[in-house]
Amino acid sequence: MAPTRSPITCHVLDAALGRPAANVAVRLEQLQEGGSAFSVLANGVTDSDGRCSNLLDSSLRLSTGVYKMIFETGPYFAASNTQTFYPFVEITFNLSDPSQHYHIPLLLSPWSYTTYRGS
Repeated sequence: MAPTRSPITCHVLDAALGRPAANVAVRLEQLQEGGSAFSVLANGVTDSDGRCSNLLDSSLRLSTGVYKMIFETGPYFAASNTQTFYPFVEITFNLSDPSQHYHIPLLLSPWSYTTYRGS
């Protein structure tokens, strides 16, 4: 059975407001062979539930390696006139098993953030 969602997804929650963070621009990049530069694989925006589940085509087979998810948090906070210490958040991670789904949650506030490997 073929997967029905992007092999890499994310979810952003605004901890200060206690709700999903909608309309956060997200970019997925992959470290190129040789390790000197990243290339953009996909761009997306979180939906009303703070999720971006359609970054990549569900049939795409990724390779092992280093990837990063970049969240444009500055514009998200600016939209509500909220000052933030983090204009963007970069989460770099190792994709070691391309057969698995990788979910990157981001719990966000203007002055802090946390993340983990989700399911």
